[in-house]
Amino acid sequence: MIEINNLNKNYGKLKAVDNLNMQCQPGKITILLGENGAGKSTTIKSIANLLDFKGSIKICGYDNDTIEAKKSFSYVPEVPMLYDLLTVDEHLKFIASAYNIQNAEDIIDKYLKLFKIENKRKAMAKELSKGMKQKVSMILALITNPKAILIDEPMIGLDPSSIEDTLEIFKQLKSENVAVLISTHIIDIVEDIYDEAYILDHGKMIKHVIKSDLTDESLKTIFFEMIKGDNA
Repeated sequence: MIEINNLNKNYGKLKAVDNLNMQCQPGKITILLGENGAGKSTTIKSIANLLDFKGSIKICGYDNDTIEAKKSFSYVPEVPMLYDLLTVDEHLKFIASAYNIQNAEDIIDKYLKLFKIENKRKAMAKELSKGMKQKVSMILALITNPKAILIDEPMIGLDPSSIEDTLEIFKQLKSENVAVLISTHIIDIVEDIYDEAYILDHGKMIKHVIKSDLTDESLKTIFFEMIKGDNA
């Protein structure tokens, strides 16, 4: 589980996140939505412990700056952070060794096949396309067998077939009781798989959507109604 309580973050006089409270529960896919400047990126970076903030963020019951939290959590950034001169294989084996992953070769083979990049094992990161780098970044997060995972704009650079494969992986993680938190602008793609959504605007959470409570409204409709209403 990812728990955020009374999260506040200022940049000088600008209040980027204003007393945010939200949860991402095990076995659910939770979506974080917001326009540019809504506070989404600040929230993401705070969860990943890349920013100082006021408030509390816990991952699987541990403060997000602890070793215990880091062992339980994976983060896939919007822009993949890879080492140009390391091969795909070297990246994966490095993380497998760092996390002392058992049966690492089998797990690596599994995800390389799922993402259809077995033929890129010996390619250096600098030789990969943006979509390929995104796939490697996701595999690096998945091989650690996380209990909670945060994915920032996961579909950037992926072709339609890869998007469908990725959505299936998210659903598989959900079935394995992983807490999946996805930040995205592409509402249509996640409409069929999400369980809960939080809509941010000007640093505040303006709507918590629980899919099972809805009747006919789509997430996209709710999002634009809330943003329009809040701005008005």
